[in-house]
Amino acid sequence: MEFAPSAPPVSFSPSAAAQVPTEGRRDVAVVFLGDSLVAGLGDPKGQGWVCRVLGRTGHPDLELTGYPLGVRGDTSADVLGRWHAEVPSRWRGRAERRLVVSVGTEDLLQGVSLARHRLNLANVLDEASSAGVGAFVVGPPPSGDPAVDDRLSVLVEAQADVCARRSVPFVDTYTPLTAHDQWSSDLAASPIAGHPGQSGYGLMAWLVLHGGWADWLGIS
Repeated sequence: MEFAPSAPPVSFSPSAAAQVPTEGRRDVAVVFLGDSLVAGLGDPKGQGWVCRVLGRTGHPDLELTGYPLGVRGDTSADVLGRWHAEVPSRWRGRAERRLVVSVGTEDLLQGVSLARHRLNLANVLDEASSAGVGAFVVGPPPSGDPAVDDRLSVLVEAQADVCARRSVPFVDTYTPLTAHDQWSSDLAASPIAGHPGQSGYGLMAWLVLHGGWADWLGIS
């Protein structure tokens, strides 16, 4: 199955560094914006990968507030809209603002073109950069459906390119989990198609934590 017809060419611009205070204990708010995988759908413990990452991000010089804003069925277009509507209030009063974006599989299922997906992601990252917000992108993992995953690999490459052009950290969860036995078995045992259980979300969290997370937050 092919993507829907392409949108107009995407225009890229470089990304600026996040605004990080240089003195005192850092007051940081991190918003996780994305789909049902950000919400942790299918995890019997209700943690998903986001809460697992937050639980392992403690540091004496960091006062961290995390906001998981995952919505089931969201595409990159939905995320772009919620970026404007929902994110600013989570940053109110915080000294340092951070954004993690993770979306993609629903774009394939709902017929969003690859070019449009790139544009939606680029718009969020560029607007974050202009506002002095540090951004981080986590790519979608394998869904377990060969027809979807064939296209998902192309989308992940596109996401990596959008991020590289902006010097935004990108974690590829698709490639290392494609042939991972524990991931595959967790997907197969899940009652919700395309969503892992406790073990699978743990694997995603590990990839994020070992994918430049501490460096991005400046606590390594």
